[in-house]
Amino acid sequence: MLYDQIQETVQFIVSKTKFQPEFGIILGTGLGLLTDEIEVVFEIAYADIPHFPISTVQGHKSKLIFGKLADKNIVAMAGRFHFYEGYSMQQVTFPVRVLKSLNIKRLIISNVSGSTNASYNTGDIVFIKDHINLQPENPLRGFNDDRLGPRFPDMLKTYDRNLNALALDIAKQHNITAHEGIYVALQGPNLETPAEYQFIHRIGGDLVGMSTVPEVLVARHMSLPVFVLSIVSNKCFPIEEISETTVEDVIQLANEVQPKMSIIIKEILKKI
Repeated sequence: MLYDQIQETVQFIVSKTKFQPEFGIILGTGLGLLTDEIEVVFEIAYADIPHFPISTVQGHKSKLIFGKLADKNIVAMAGRFHFYEGYSMQQVTFPVRVLKSLNIKRLIISNVSGSTNASYNTGDIVFIKDHINLQPENPLRGFNDDRLGPRFPDMLKTYDRNLNALALDIAKQHNITAHEGIYVALQGPNLETPAEYQFIHRIGGDLVGMSTVPEVLVARHMSLPVFVLSIVSNKCFPIEEISETTVEDVIQLANEVQPKMSIIIKEILKKI
């Protein structure tokens, strides 16, 4: 049973370290370099954690890191999981439930995405204010355990607009180009077709990606506040500006922009 698996995993982690994190951070594709800035207290490979999946995607380190960042106690997921890897949505989001059960107070989620807003350019940072879920499965489908959250979680105030406003101010102070936007989640792993980019733009999407929304749904289910920021790795609108993109291109761009993301995350941690 899911609840029992969560408790087993938490008990295992607590048996290895007594470090108490306040914040959780999920690092997306190519964003693992932030771990170099963490004052590490303890780390453990996903493969050694009961019931944890193992990330199969290039650019993910597949370990859980406990330590200090900006003088705050954090736990960082250096690598996440995706539905397209073949995992169930429950497996994809299992770590979020574990982090919540470790008593973190807020979850910071990062990702890279394609821009379907003509004014959002490669290398820009976007703070997510809402999402459109076009993935074919939902991590909350099936039996609902009331110990984890309600059957029908409300999504009205999922994203903290006040925190986004603070992040926009921080970005402006550091001359970082940043926006607020709506993230559209698709299954992947293929990148979208030009017709799909056009569709996403028309339905109000500013960004498109293959992650994040399942994690947000589960965090919301468990009343865990989230702050989400995305790095634009490739421009997908207008259609005539699309160019072929590889995972190597995405990782290189993420590595180049990551110092800006690190500044924002650290300043946010200092202020909340």
